[in-house]
Amino acid sequence: MEDWSFNFFEMIEVMVKEVEQFFTEVARDVGEMVDSLVEASEEVVEQMQMAFETEIEPHLNEFIDPILEAYLGFEISIEETAQPVIRTVEPFLNEHPACVGCRHYHGQSYGGTMLVCGMHPYGWEGEQCPDWESVWKGEDKES
Repeated sequence: MEDWSFNFFEMIEVMVKEVEQFFTEVARDVGEMVDSLVEASEEVVEQMQMAFETEIEPHLNEFIDPILEAYLGFEISIEETAQPVIRTVEPFLNEHPACVGCRHYHGQSYGGTMLVCGMHPYGWEGEQCPDWESVWKGEDKES
């Protein structure tokens, strides 16, 4: 009876070694396949990148550059057009009524300190600033 159990365990041991060898070979084959797939994909990516840089990018730039130039020009013209309105409204919001409509008004905060204008950094305290110049074209200094 001991021969039977010894043979059984020996057969199990051989089977375990063969299964282990099978999985080792499969893992090696899969590793080789993954390596070759990675190499092939790197080559494809390089070819696609070269094709994009040489063939597509110049045409894309020809298409996008005029759009960007038009957009930036439009943005600048909108900003220039809106300046008189902004310079007229913002001083009210910042509580500087003497600066309403003045071309020198800046109204930006730097480090928590408001710079009202170049002439009077903290704003003019009275009703009429002596340095006031209109933002609106053709309008003279208020009297």
